[in-house]
Amino acid sequence: MSAPRRPLGLAQLSLLNTAPPELVTIAADAGFDFIGARVRPVTPGERPYDLQPGSPMLKETLARMDGTGVTVRDIEFLLLDGTDQRDAWRAMMEAGQALGAASLTVAASDPDAARLADTLARMAEDGRSYGIVPTLEPISYQAVNSIPAAVALARASGCRIVVDALHLNRFGAVPGSAQWHDLEANLDLVPLLQLCDGPAQRPAGRAALVAESRSERGVPGEGGFDLAALVNVFPADVPVSVEVPSHSTVARLGELGWARKLQEAATAVLASASGKTTGKPATEKVGTA
Repeated sequence: MSAPRRPLGLAQLSLLNTAPPELVTIAADAGFDFIGARVRPVTPGERPYDLQPGSPMLKETLARMDGTGVTVRDIEFLLLDGTDQRDAWRAMMEAGQALGAASLTVAASDPDAARLADTLARMAEDGRSYGIVPTLEPISYQAVNSIPAAVALARASGCRIVVDALHLNRFGAVPGSAQWHDLEANLDLVPLLQLCDGPAQRPAGRAALVAESRSERGVPGEGGFDLAALVNVFPADVPVSVEVPSHSTVARLGELGWARKLQEAATAVLASASGKTTGKPATEKVGTA
């Protein structure tokens, strides 16, 4: 019997300037199963998408989801900075619940680990009312920038972890490393894997890391990351979201052309990983939409 096909999604960052209703249609046309939706802008210049209950954009997004079968699995993005952001995350959770999402991705610039753990615990408690689990993404240029740090916070607070191929490589969580083994030992915390590629060599300096992360990542399978090994760490039911921003290529190929290229590339990576030793069985079902 063949193994079940791993759910494959298109992250909002891959087409940041594409509104969620159009993203649903593009994802369906390109062969994706789900999308991630950005319900809160990250930078001041970013286009905001109003997906709050009662908004016209939410209504249109839900209609397209119903028409295509594409779901919304995760929403984003909140940078936890140590201030009181409860109103912000509760509004995000309201949007996420309306979309049927299961997780809200956050990162952390707050250097106070105890305060951050308290914030995440409060988020996790609030999220239960919405069916939304906060998922902490360790990012190479933020305060939480390693697997051990993310695991400690998740265990203390009841949140989960998003694993991003780019940041794993940029903070040294590569096959055989201590952080890689930490990841293997904590798979129950990870409801979603984000896939991209890039040069094996880490960019020099924070500004270069930020620029690579937000605007120019590599197509899966075309860079120096061992993506097949990464995919094989995870059980076959853990979904993969393709997060590959490339402003220059979107301008050249168009939105649908880019989405199709990413779907084909990610599918090839998943195929190359199939048949090898798979990860440990999931001990908890988290993050299904």
